[in-house]
Amino acid sequence: PCIKKYECLLLPVLCAVIYICGPLRTFLSIMKLFQSEIHDPENYAIFYLDVFAESLADGKPWQQPNFDLPNPIEVFKSVFVITYHPPDNPEYRDFQRKLHTRAQRDFGVRLEPSLMDYIAGSFYDGFLLYAMALEETLAEGGAQNDGINITMRMQNRRFWGVTGLVTIDDKNARNIDVDLWTMTNQETGEFGVVAYFNGSTKEIIWSQTEKIHWPSGGPPLDNPPCVFSTDDPSCNDGQLPVLGIVAVGSGLALIIFGISSFLIYRKLKLEKELAGMLWRIRWEDLQFESPNKYHKRAGSRLTLSQRGSSYGSLITAHGKYQLFAKTGYFKGNLVAIKHVNKKRIELTRQVLMELKHMRDVQFNHLTRFIGACIDPPNICIVTEYCPRGSLQDILENESINLDWMFRYSLINDIVKGMNYLHNSYFGCHGNLKSSNCVVDSRFVLKITDYGLASFRSSCENDDSHALYAKKLWTAPELLIYDRHPPQGTQKGDVYSFGIILQEIALRNGPFYVEGMDLSPKEIIQKVRNGQKPYFRPITDNRCHPEELTILMEGCWAEDPAERPDFGHIKIYMAKLNKEGSTSILNNLLSRMEQYANNLENLVEERTQAYLEEKRKAENLLYQILPHSVAEQLKRGETVQAEAFDSVTIYFSDIVGFTSLSAESTPLQVVTLLNDLYTCFDAIIDNFDVYKVETIGDAYMVVSGLPVRNGKLHAREIAGMSLALLEQVKTFKIRHRPNDQLRLRIGIHTGPVCAGVVGLKMPRYCLFGDTVNTASRMESNGEALKIHVSSATKEVLDEFGYFDLQLRGDVEMKGKGKMRTYWLLGEKTDVYVI
Repeated sequence: PCIKKYECLLLPVLCAVIYICGPLRTFLSIMKLFQSEIHDPENYAIFYLDVFAESLADGKPWQQPNFDLPNPIEVFKSVFVITYHPPDNPEYRDFQRKLHTRAQRDFGVRLEPSLMDYIAGSFYDGFLLYAMALEETLAEGGAQNDGINITMRMQNRRFWGVTGLVTIDDKNARNIDVDLWTMTNQETGEFGVVAYFNGSTKEIIWSQTEKIHWPSGGPPLDNPPCVFSTDDPSCNDGQLPVLGIVAVGSGLALIIFGISSFLIYRKLKLEKELAGMLWRIRWEDLQFESPNKYHKRAGSRLTLSQRGSSYGSLITAHGKYQLFAKTGYFKGNLVAIKHVNKKRIELTRQVLMELKHMRDVQFNHLTRFIGACIDPPNICIVTEYCPRGSLQDILENESINLDWMFRYSLINDIVKGMNYLHNSYFGCHGNLKSSNCVVDSRFVLKITDYGLASFRSSCENDDSHALYAKKLWTAPELLIYDRHPPQGTQKGDVYSFGIILQEIALRNGPFYVEGMDLSPKEIIQKVRNGQKPYFRPITDNRCHPEELTILMEGCWAEDPAERPDFGHIKIYMAKLNKEGSTSILNNLLSRMEQYANNLENLVEERTQAYLEEKRKAENLLYQILPHSVAEQLKRGETVQAEAFDSVTIYFSDIVGFTSLSAESTPLQVVTLLNDLYTCFDAIIDNFDVYKVETIGDAYMVVSGLPVRNGKLHAREIAGMSLALLEQVKTFKIRHRPNDQLRLRIGIHTGPVCAGVVGLKMPRYCLFGDTVNTASRMESNGEALKIHVSSATKEVLDEFGYFDLQLRGDVEMKGKGKMRTYWLLGEKTDVYVI
């Protein structure tokens, strides 16, 4: 193209940094004009965005056909080329090989390896992205031409393609990795890579071997004063007026004085805090009690604190047992005490600063630092105590059911805590692992064992097994040190987080590798070797979402620069877990947990899923005790025995059950009773009754308590009895399907007294002569009939739609003769409104 048409772009330039994006021929034409018109090229920096990856095909941008430029090295010293960063993963190399093979076979074109292969791979990944979005749209009933829906599903995605980790932002733009090239050999003019930009982490990694050689000795100013424009009065040779100089000087003096005063105040305040040592705790201020005393005070809290916890856990010489954190009381509060294996602590300024900042930390997902004791030999760190134990405890406890709502809550808590820690004074954790993630009484995860790098013991355990077991969370780049820096690195913390993710996802312990029984030492040696394929734990998309696999593999990448930071992980988790974090209510069946006292506060802090868990737990409790009684127990009240003037009691048993049991196995008897009473329980839910108990084949139900219902109790029991009798006629015994189960029922109405009996396995029991009479009504009845007392008949007659038949006077043990009736059913010609 004609050079003249580019003069308007270059000649009126008003800055020293120029960006050019376009075809290579256009760029070379502009550089030719630049050489002829600009006499001080060392004061400029020109960036060429090579979107077609063709300028460096021959190593030097000016070595192109039909292009001649005298002395090109001098003018290209100021040129920087920005182009794609070639991936170095097996998938890309395999794609590159197939691309060249197909080009030769199908089109007769021989391709050499170049960055054009990356462009083709990017198109391939783009097609994969479209296919994933289209598949999700069709799976939810969408149309294949629904462009808006498909486009929205492409946003904010991360997946592994042939070109590596593909990250799409909310504008459907891909964050790509690019290299910065410049002339690294000013004698031959060869270009080399001086920097690499990671599109996923938004980090620039400068080359350790190649440096930028600025022609002028340093980077040019973007707008040097009095060079591109001389209209600024400061460029004039004239001097400022005397009053102007005085005003400017006075203003500067006031500003300097104000800043100095503020800095001096801050300095004095800091020195006062350091000298005050508000963090210091004397050993005499810590109180210790025996476990029996503590458990007596705590009641029957069925928590991990009672069973033992590896809170801040250590591993013993055999690597199989955990040393639980020691606890004590400080100012009446239960605290965790971690002893430091040092003879004395030298309070250097660095240690004082660390302790001061530790005391200043106030964050919900970091354990609160209470203080430290430096009285030899009792040197220890005192922190907030979390009674649920460590994350490692919870994951290894098979009795704890962790659904994904709960797991996401734990993961989000770790991410929030680490993101705060990385942006704080401490910068890193250095020892992140599942045993250093503890859970408080409300199932909020908190990170412990952070900070105080110079305060803690630096000596390692002599036991090699324990030493290697503690290193399972350590990043490969830190394993090369025999004793890696105690403060660690941020990217090392991200690697540790990736190992914890796999623990949470599979619940098989740290660094689980299926089918390989490796010792911790063997695992560490494989990770330290760094040979491809890199040795890492397994992932299983059948057990956890695929997006979590992508996050794990990104966190434990071999190259620290490729690992995301916790800021990006926090955003990624928010997209992955859109329902938000929630909590799990501990089993309400144990009324001693006392969670009912603050349910409203927990509901405000958690989401709707928490309410569902609360409902399930309460239903379990209400199946054991009456609703009103359970509410009293949840409030911590004593349930007083209560008298009821009139209730109706139902008793039933199975005629011939003894002989049937003798002819059956115990398992068959249990199966029979379970089938029968499961059927009965489903029927009584339709009536206002309360099931008192089942003893063997006996079944006892009452109506009219604990909530009084007037005289409706007789009607409810009668209707329930008829329904049960009708159902039992069609009931099939599994191991004797041809036998008819014969149920005998007795009903009586009268006064009773009811209350909770016992502390262990409390039961709601009924007392009074009415209970005995109802039992006699059942035992003196007949199979497949409902035996009703005259007291019950009088109440039923008031309703007017029950069909009763006089049986006559029956001799009752301890009662004499009683007039009784048979309940035959309900009258079909009577309508009740």
